[in-house]
Amino acid sequence: MLLPARASTSLLLLLILLAALLAAPPVAAKAGRKAPRSPVAAEIVMDAGSGAVLQARNADTATYPASLTKMMTLMLTFEALERGTLRLNQTLVVSRHAASMPPSRLWLAPGSTIPVEKAILALVTRSANDAAVVLAEALGGSETAFAAKMTARARALGMRRTVFRNASGLPDRLQRTTARDMAILSRALIRRHATHYAYFQRRSFDWQGGTVYGHNRLMARYPGMDGIKTGYIAASGFNLAASAVRDGRRLIAVVMGGHSADARDTRVADLLDAGFDRPTSPSRPAPARPVQPDLVITGRSASAAERSTALSVAVPTAKPGAGAKSAALSSSPWGIQVGAFSTQAAALRSARETAKRLGTAAAGASPEIVRSGGLYKARLTGLAAADAATACAALKAAGQGCFAVKGQ
Repeated sequence: MLLPARASTSLLLLLILLAALLAAPPVAAKAGRKAPRSPVAAEIVMDAGSGAVLQARNADTATYPASLTKMMTLMLTFEALERGTLRLNQTLVVSRHAASMPPSRLWLAPGSTIPVEKAILALVTRSANDAAVVLAEALGGSETAFAAKMTARARALGMRRTVFRNASGLPDRLQRTTARDMAILSRALIRRHATHYAYFQRRSFDWQGGTVYGHNRLMARYPGMDGIKTGYIAASGFNLAASAVRDGRRLIAVVMGGHSADARDTRVADLLDAGFDRPTSPSRPAPARPVQPDLVITGRSASAAERSTALSVAVPTAKPGAGAKSAALSSSPWGIQVGAFSTQAAALRSARETAKRLGTAAAGASPEIVRSGGLYKARLTGLAAADAATACAALKAAGQGCFAVKGQ
């Protein structure tokens, strides 16, 4: 039976209205739905020597550390190495739990092994989650027990707002930190573990016939930067704890909550530039003459990373046609520092052996030992600026750390 035209129209409108109501989400559900939280944007710049904070924004606001967590995993690893309870060439067995970690990873297989030094390099460069758990289980028995040790160590360092729940930084809503706490951790790594801090300079390492490359792209383009660690999870945004040396002065910058890796890197570079432009204190300008960092090779260096600890310092080169000023610059007294040792005898032996290795490149140079911070620094002094640069280049090419130092 055919419906009247008016009834047919009314039925059609009713059907359209019913379809629209079914397609739309309930008003109550829409009102109760939480918008996704944006990552906390936080930053801090700290003088590594004094610990003074030069600039900060949201530095004490809680956020997620992401892979900056691995900085604490590495600190506890370095401490175990220094106690002798762990060795660089010691092989560690990969558990099923470690092998199950999501990327970024080395794709370690259950039951396989990895040397401690390779695990360290995997954390520094690739931020490998599986390698982080391998170290955690070796040092704590389980990742959960190790995380408790990490939190206890954080408290001892003064990281009052940090709680660790795992060794990698993978998402956990209870794992929290702040930009200030990450700066405190960065400073502790630099000052307490100078020898092992050298690992953070590494941008790649060899693994099972291939080369594993790192994530820290800013280190390749920011002069004087030698670490430390990148991190990212969706809840934290893009994080970076960085440290750089300029004119002998070391700064630490931590940026958390970047909306992209490039934006984060640019902000870190800007913060470091601004920090280096500031004097060390309102009443005392920054030192005019470089004070060389203590990050140098030691007599117990057992790895390529440790042997590469010395940082490069730019050596001025004379420009053709610069006249008397250029000549004075090229003839000014320079030297090279080739290591720092626990005894004066070891430092002197290193300086003499280096001079012999350089041959004519070190002609006229004299061994000099400088005591600083409980170490004896081995140097060859009495070189022109250009000769110091040439000598360091030759030593670095041979795998030995070296940096130029300007004389009195």
